[in-house]
Amino acid sequence: MVDDLIPIGRFSRMSRLSIKALRFYDAQGLLAPARVDPASGYRWYRRSQAARAEAIRVLRAVDLPVGEIRELLGDDDPELIGKRLAAHRERLRARLAEQERMLRFLERLIDRGGNLMSSEVTVKRVAPVTVASVTLRVSLVTIGEAVQHGFGTIIGAIGTAGAHPAGAPFLVYHDVLDEGAEGEVELCIPVPAGTPGFREMPGATVASIVHRGPYDEIAPAYHVLTGWIEENGRKPDGPPREIYLNDPQTVGPDELLTEVQFPIEGDR
Repeated sequence: MVDDLIPIGRFSRMSRLSIKALRFYDAQGLLAPARVDPASGYRWYRRSQAARAEAIRVLRAVDLPVGEIRELLGDDDPELIGKRLAAHRERLRARLAEQERMLRFLERLIDRGGNLMSSEVTVKRVAPVTVASVTLRVSLVTIGEAVQHGFGTIIGAIGTAGAHPAGAPFLVYHDVLDEGAEGEVELCIPVPAGTPGFREMPGATVASIVHRGPYDEIAPAYHVLTGWIEENGRKPDGPPREIYLNDPQTVGPDELLTEVQFPIEGDR
């Protein structure tokens, strides 16, 4: 009915959605106007659309993605709707946990007077080591799960060969990972020297620093090492390594110890 039509400005005030938002939700297939003037493009809505507008406003207020709102509002199964909302709740919880982690990291930086690292860079010679390894192509999003699965695969291969781990596991970054690119990483677990079927990784002179804390707060260690290498006129001589000195299943995230090594050209 024509009398039921409400101009977009009035509907905006009724729904508490801006005119810009209403145009956007129309473009996204969420809330189309009941009528659009073919000459002027002016839009009218029906009063009955206010309920859908309110649902959209509430769901966007809890940061549900537009695509998922479209799917949710197109679903009339209460159980599936509940599952979709519960899945979003878990995403919000994970996001909150990450923000709390960043807050703790910031508090530690404040306690250190702004110093990124408390450890000093050391230069040392690391010996050749026989390793069981696997090379994976990963992104920043997939690396956590890939590393966990990859180390499990390596442990299985070591057991099948009748060998046993002989040192701390480590990871070699053959490529730089960033938000827009995948790269290759090599997962390694040392085994006794000369174990058949496994390769030997050559020794190297390395610049080293030990990071204490969660794995995802390790970036400052790389910053310190690369800065030290540049300031001291040394040259990188291979991909960096992360050696995991203790077990995340036995210590908390703040107690994790990770040694970061950058191979550099040999001693002067």
